[in-house]
Amino acid sequence: MKRIIYSFYIEVPDDEFVDNINTNLNSKKQFKENYIKLLVNKQSYADKINVNFKMFEYDDYKEYHNNLKNKYPFLSTYNIINFFKLHLLYQLSKSYDEILYLDFDVVILTGENFFNIWNLNKGICVYDNSNLVKTISNVKEHTQTIRSPTSKYYNTQAMLIEKKLSSKNKVVNTGIIGTNKHHIDKLKYFDNFDNDINLMTKLKSNYDIFPKKIVNFFGYDNETLFSVKINENAVPVQWLDNKWHYFFWDQGFIPNEAKFVHTVNKNFDVVWRKLNA
Repeated sequence: MKRIIYSFYIEVPDDEFVDNINTNLNSKKQFKENYIKLLVNKQSYADKINVNFKMFEYDDYKEYHNNLKNKYPFLSTYNIINFFKLHLLYQLSKSYDEILYLDFDVVILTGENFFNIWNLNKGICVYDNSNLVKTISNVKEHTQTIRSPTSKYYNTQAMLIEKKLSSKNKVVNTGIIGTNKHHIDKLKYFDNFDNDINLMTKLKSNYDIFPKKIVNFFGYDNETLFSVKINENAVPVQWLDNKWHYFFWDQGFIPNEAKFVHTVNKNFDVVWRKLNA
């Protein structure tokens, strides 16, 4: 059984941030300051559980970026980076049986072997962010972004409806992905990619199904398409719990049972203190 953990880090140019600019600039600063610790944390975990680890960076990414940008010039760097991480999943599945992807801001607090705890024959492991979705009546346009779970939820619904499938869906978070080769092949993420991108483009100006305040925040989101593909291709999923994908937002603490901490607030100092406690 060949297994691998991978992560990647690509700097987004300052002038390409499309929303939450101050937050994104701070994230970029925190990544630079914590780069070595984040890298060592993942490599050490991989060594501990005796699996390979690979880190991807700009040199691995630039050709993919140029190809996608030439073909779809309307895609942002942020869009392309997030499609790239799934492209890597497929590239690695050519050589590995089981794969664990970790966003670079994920910090590992455990020595337990993910691959032994989660039986990847049962389905892809991802986290469900559906609890953050707002009802349409509660959506305030000035508080929405193209990256919010609410936007992704309704965008997924719109795509499923257009494909004449059930609109029932979950908001997939791809910050942590565990899968084996069989299930990632079954997902067929990049099959009919042109058609899916064209559909996303069409839906960005289609107010027949959802009001303008919803459609205005449709985009080219990798997690939207991931959820669509799960439904379209009947892919089995195991939903990660809060231990194996703990979202560190603004709650100010990390529970003892947390194993993988997704440091979305980029407050890495708190996580390092927890790790060294």
